[in-house]
Amino acid sequence: MVQDEPKGEVVSAEGTTAPREKKLNVFARIALFVRQVFAELRKVVTPTRQELLKYTAVVLGFVVVMMALVYGLDVLFVWITSYVFGVPGA
Repeated sequence: MVQDEPKGEVVSAEGTTAPREKKLNVFARIALFVRQVFAELRKVVTPTRQELLKYTAVVLGFVVVMMALVYGLDVLFVWITSYVFGVPGA
């Protein structure tokens, strides 16, 4: 089955069009959406305390590394601009 781009119809490999399913009304679509949300939430696995602490440490470590990188680039660019343009009166 391939979706035909211009019309959005579903086309089989032989080229015949398959009839589309009837579109649900607004309330049925909302109900379907809510059922699908609950089905996805049932799949969620909450981490253990050890996993949560490990993930938190990894995130905080990454943030510290990125802060150091940004700080280092900031200091480098300040040094380059002060070298190129000079500091008047110094």
